[in-house]
This record gives sequence, structure tokens and C-alpha cells, in this order.
Amino acid sequence: SCHCAQAPTFPASPLPSWVTEFALKEIMSSGGAEDDIPQGERKTVTDFCYLLDKSKQLFNGLRAFDVLHTLVVPAAASLRTSETSYLNEAFSFYSAIRQRSYYSQVNKEDRPELVVKKLRYYARFIVVCLLLNKMDVVKDLVKELSDEIEDYTHRFNTEDQVEWNLVLQEVAAFIEADPVMVLNDDNTIVITSNRLAETGAPLLEQGMIVGQLSLADALIIGNCNNQVKFSELTVDMFRMLQALEREPMNLASQMNKPGMQESADKPTRRENPHKYLLYKPTFSQLYTFLAASFKLPANSVLLIYLEGTIKECSLLHPGDLYPFTRKPLFIIVDSSNSVAYKNFTNLFGQPLVCLLSPTAYPKALQDQSQRGSLFTLFLNNPLMAFLFVSGLSSMRRGLWEKCQEYLRKINRDIAQLLTHSRSIDQAFLQFFGDEFLRLLLTRFIFCSATMRMHKIFRETRNYPESYPQLPRDETVENPHLQKHILELASILDVRNVFFENTIDDY
Repeated sequence: SCHCAQAPTFPASPLPSWVTEFALKEIMSSGGAEDDIPQGERKTVTDFCYLLDKSKQLFNGLRAFDVLHTLVVPAAASLRTSETSYLNEAFSFYSAIRQRSYYSQVNKEDRPELVVKKLRYYARFIVVCLLLNKMDVVKDLVKELSDEIEDYTHRFNTEDQVEWNLVLQEVAAFIEADPVMVLNDDNTIVITSNRLAETGAPLLEQGMIVGQLSLADALIIGNCNNQVKFSELTVDMFRMLQALEREPMNLASQMNKPGMQESADKPTRRENPHKYLLYKPTFSQLYTFLAASFKLPANSVLLIYLEGTIKECSLLHPGDLYPFTRKPLFIIVDSSNSVAYKNFTNLFGQPLVCLLSPTAYPKALQDQSQRGSLFTLFLNNPLMAFLFVSGLSSMRRGLWEKCQEYLRKINRDIAQLLTHSRSIDQAFLQFFGDEFLRLLLTRFIFCSATMRMHKIFRETRNYPESYPQLPRDETVENPHLQKHILELASILDVRNVFFENTIDDY
């Protein structure tokens, strides 16, 4: 967490027109120069300097290592963690700068370096808003950044015009990556959240015995060359990041429903797991972060998410992770070479699960790989993924909410299938006590069951796999679950894209 001095109370009026950022630094750093500022404006200047320095300090507090190759500084790949406390404070300071128009005088100066500072401010603010899933603010900022870049390129003939236009194109493509639009009655787009909500993860039945493990750290590793990204954050990295965040709310009354329990005797844990976002790290950088995460207390889980073509980048061989199986390890591999992890070796007997993507998708499925992987989309937003494989590209909000409610019922039933199974590997149940991991496991089974019933997913390589293997007849090929999937398809009027002859008569 970030422990900072209390922020000052900001004045209602913006800074006087004669103040520029350089002038401020000179005034506040030179001895005795403060006396030159009119008494009535001294507090305004002091507060702004505090704001400017604090915003930089907060953003630098998120940095892990410098892999910056563009003018967007600091980029998402340099974020050490998406710890919400850091991000919320950074958001507050950037918002204050914007609301009080502290950069408003820059465009009146004939100095391109000052305008670049303003553009960088917008780029940083957008990164913070993306990580906090404040997409409505992102869209406003993108419009403002577009206007600023247009003004900048019109006024100055500089060499970085192409780079800044590329930044704009990247973020525009990033926020339009979802393959399905949810629409209000007036056709405006609904901004959906895929974080863990109060009713998100299925509750545990009374008396159900599961592990007491808790997800503590997550390494989200991106290595995809052809995927939409903003700065150093790919769409898949962003989606997995959101899947490992709680929806901000008061959770004090959560899990108090009759007949259900949620491990009331669990030790106090952080609200969200600690996350490292690594885009194309070197092997030594990656191993450094793995080693840092390995210093976890007892009953803590490390999650590793790998995205991209592992075979080509040779970034992380399964054998590289053997030393880290001394502690509970939960691995997600989204790659055309995910099969490399199918026969993982568990040397130390600790809980270990690998969720593995299909190695290929049907050719008949519209290629959306640039806008993110279908497998990761199922783990992040299973309903949107279901709509996409069903050939739907938009939906009304009312129907979306109805389907979401039915999907929560499906998740509850999948949880019961897992916990009631007589032949399931105990590793799955060891992780089932953690809400994030429980939701990922139920979404994985929903994904696998959907693809096995879909008419165009006919090859074995089109299906997700897991280590250890799940008992198919009790999970991904369970007739009760298959009936649920057909019912969801009926609600959406897309039942014709699924096979029905796999369903037993009831």
C-alpha cells in the first residue's frame, strides 16, 4: 500500500496565467523566491507543486523496471503492480489536474516540449483509468487527447507526430476490442465490468470441505505480437487483470445467506491479489519476479498467466517452473503450444493446476485473434465469449442481464459438480476455497463444455485441457451441464449452433 501525507485542499480557481510548470519549479526551488509570489496566490502555487510531484511519485511507485520504447512514459509494462490503492490515488491526482485545467496555459506557449508533457499526462491518465476499468473516463480522455494531438501536429513540425498518432490509434483499438456490444434502448453502449462482484463467485455449500488456500500474487505475462495493445498492455493481459480484481463495494455483508458459508474463519487477506504485469520480459526479469513472489506466507497461492506463442519465444519452459512447485501453483496458459504443459511434473506434492487453452480454433470461426484470445475471453467474460461463438455481435441490456443471471445459476451448478465428484483430483478442491480461483475453474469448465457441444468445434485440439485432467463425464461432458448450455442458447435463440444428441432424456 502507499502511505502518503495528506493531500492539500485545492483552491476552486485555476493557477494564474503567468505560471508555467518550469516557472513553478524555479520559484519553489530557489531560496527566498517564494516571497515574490503574491500572498493570495501562494497557497495555490504550493498546492499545485505538491500535486505535480505527488502524481509523479504515485505513478513511479507502480514501476518495476524500465522497458519503455515509446513516448508514453511510464507505460503499462513498467507498472510493478495494479495495487488498487496506488491506482486510486493516482486517479485522484490526475483528475484534480484535469478538473482545474492546470495544463490549460500550455497551448498558448510556443514550446513543443511543454505540449509533450501534456500529452504524456493524458497517456498516463488513460493507463491508470484502463487499469481501474473506468472506461467512460477513458473515452472522454481519448477524445481530449485526439484534439490535443491534432493541435500539436498543426502547430509544430516535430519528428514525433507519427508516434503520437500511433498512440491514439492503439488506445482507440484497445477500447473497441470487445467482440460484442451491449446496448441500451437508445443504442448507447453499456460499459460492462468483469471484476469479481458480490454475486460473482458461486458460494460454497454448508459443510463443504475445500482447501483454505488464498490467491496472493499473480504474474500476468504477455508475449503476443499481433494483438491489440495500448503501450505495453495487451487485451488479454488487461482481461486477466480484470478477472483478478474485485468490484469496489462494501463486502461486509457478503456471504451471509442461510444455508451457505464462506469460510468465516479464514485469516484476513488483501482485497485483491498482488499483480505483476510483464510484457515480453527477458528470462532473467521473469525469474526475478517469480523469485519475489515465491516469498509468500503459508497457504498462499501464486498464479501465473502466460499469453502468446511460447514455442517461438522460448520464454518459459514447463521445467523452468519446477522449483516453484514447492508451494501451491495455479497456471493458465493461453498459447498455440499450451499442450507443452499438459503433462506437467509435480515434484513436491503441493497443489498444482494448469488450465490450458485450445491449440487451434476452427477455421469457420471468424478470426478475432487481434482483439484477444477466445479462451481468455471465456475466463474474463464468459457470456460475451458465448455470444461471440454463437454468431452474435450485439445485445440489448435487458436480455444481457437475464443471461448473466442464468449464467450465475450455471456457475453454481458447476461448483456442485466439482465438489460432489468422486473421482476429481484433490488439487482442484484445494484451490476451490479462494473466490477468484473458484470462479476461474467454473468458467474454464463452462468454456470447455460449450466448445465440446458447439457444431464447429470438432477437433480435439479445439478443446481446452487441464493438468490434472478433469473427469469428463462428471464435469465438461456432464448431461446436466449440457442441458443448461442448451437452455442458455434457447434464451438467445441460437440453439441451432449446438449439438443436442449428447443430452440424456430427463
